Amino acid sequence: AFICGILCVIIHGVIGRSWAMLFASGGFQVKLYDIEQQQIRNALENIRKEMKLLEQAGSLKGSLSVEEQLSLISGCPNIQEAVEGAMHIQECVPEDLELKKKIFAQLDSIIDDRVILSSSTSCLMPSKLFAGLVHVKQCIVAHPVNPPYYIPLVELVPHPETAPTTVDRTHALMKKIGQCPMRVQKEVAGFVLNRLQYAIISEAWRLVEEGIVSPSDLDLVMSEGLGMRYAFIGPLETMHLNAEGMLSYCDRYSEGIKHVLQTFGPIPEFSRATAEKVNQDMCMKVPDDPEHLAARRQWRDECLMRLAKLKSQVQPQ
Repeated sequence: AFICGILCVIIHGVIGRSWAMLFASGGFQVKLYDIEQQQIRNALENIRKEMKLLEQAGSLKGSLSVEEQLSLISGCPNIQEAVEGAMHIQECVPEDLELKKKIFAQLDSIIDDRVILSSSTSCLMPSKLFAGLVHVKQCIVAHPVNPPYYIPLVELVPHPETAPTTVDRTHALMKKIGQCPMRVQKEVAGFVLNRLQYAIISEAWRLVEEGIVSPSDLDLVMSEGLGMRYAFIGPLETMHLNAEGMLSYCDRYSEGIKHVLQTFGPIPEFSRATAEKVNQDMCMKVPDDPEHLAARRQWRDECLMRLAKLKSQVQPQ
């Protein structure tokens, strides 16, 4: 009675599992497919464990119980069976253009004119990914942020020929499962999230490389400074609030900003020497063996869960 529709996830790793969990939380029947049957069995086992832990922590999404959600997720031994009846197909294989193109060509030959073909890619351009497909109007990139279960943003990036209804339907689906979709109006390398992220990484690297700040102090600037604001409002609203509106901010500060921007250096080479210096600092806080990294990621995810709860409580009227 609680099934909303059938979705197919072409799984690989944490992203595929997260999509399956999110779709099930919205009441959708989810069919998982991977070329290796063991991957499907592993995914189903990991999903069960993760969802049980989420239930215990009081962080399970959606209105359905954990057992109801788990009953909606199943594995399929072949791709034809997996996509049968699906309204949306979410591809999550590794970032390999030829591999993804091969999968989309296969899907293109077996789907009808109604199903949406969506890729989770973080960096591959839709114009290259979906080139030559018959159903190109039904194709879109829906790029989640890792880990998707705890971070709601999804970047929707169309192919130049993607139909507006494809974008609208994908946007509505993401809202239905509790994610926060945003529309990238036209494709650009890195989309929007990674362009902003890389701008921060680039200047952070230069500041450390030039001996202006230590790696650990650099991270404090974000975690105890900018990040505190940016968890609730973006950089443009920050500008708007830091003066008497945006026009006032630009009148007051634009010349100073341009002066500082002119002192920015070239794109960093990410030299081995600087990488080792940064790694040494990072390892003092989090050693880079699998156990310490996994524990820190778990702590990060718990923090993100708590932050998500707080954000839901303090939404402006």
